[in-house]
Amino acid sequence: MTQRKPIESWLTDMDGVLMHEGVPVPGADAFIRRLRESERPFLVLTNNSIYTPRDLSARLSRIGLDVPTENIWTSALATANFLENQHPGGTAYVIGEAGLTTALHDAGYILTDVDPDFVILGETRTYSFEALTKAIRLINKGARFIATNPDSTGPSAEGDLPATGSVAALITKATGKDPYFVGKPNPLMMRTGLNTIGAHSESSAMIGDRMDTDVLAGLEAGMETFLVLTGLTQPADVERYPFRPTRIVDSIADLVELV
Repeated sequence: MTQRKPIESWLTDMDGVLMHEGVPVPGADAFIRRLRESERPFLVLTNNSIYTPRDLSARLSRIGLDVPTENIWTSALATANFLENQHPGGTAYVIGEAGLTTALHDAGYILTDVDPDFVILGETRTYSFEALTKAIRLINKGARFIATNPDSTGPSAEGDLPATGSVAALITKATGKDPYFVGKPNPLMMRTGLNTIGAHSESSAMIGDRMDTDVLAGLEAGMETFLVLTGLTQPADVERYPFRPTRIVDSIADLVELV
């Protein structure tokens, strides 16, 4: 087995790793504090495109996790970065919230429902029939279809909510067009995130609570991967996948000493 380089940079998922249902996971504060004291490059990642990094930084701060905005990387930011490089100065019809629209504005995109270059689907708590109908018609007229992430459901206090992947499937069924998903497990999200902090995959690690997104994305990006058991995945679930994380730990508290 090839000897890996020491871990110099860290990427970590947010929900299920640092927090669970709005409550910090024990050890998360110590992990973030150790990262900041060591001055190692790091990013907190989320496939959720609703919130801006400033929103998320404030939410984390309220539960005692001090994460600066520049250390937060969302699927909305990754999507805006992708479009800025692929088709600079384009136009888009967007279904989503401030996290996505702000990122696209910052990337120089014009948001419009008149002959846009792209239809971009993100997370929102208010998917409307009118907006989905407009998206379908625009895609049928030639707009290219992008989605921030493939997650089929998202968590809430009352139970699962339909998320971007589920709504994308509805649009695909109506148009016959599959979207390009930018967020995890697409390794593009990891690679662009690493680029923003000047890190290299060979000396970076990804921490997540899901095999099908976090671990897969880290693996495909060439990173060391750690699966924590404080979220959706349990040890028995790992055996269902044809790949494995580098290491399985109970929680992020077990990784503090590695920083």
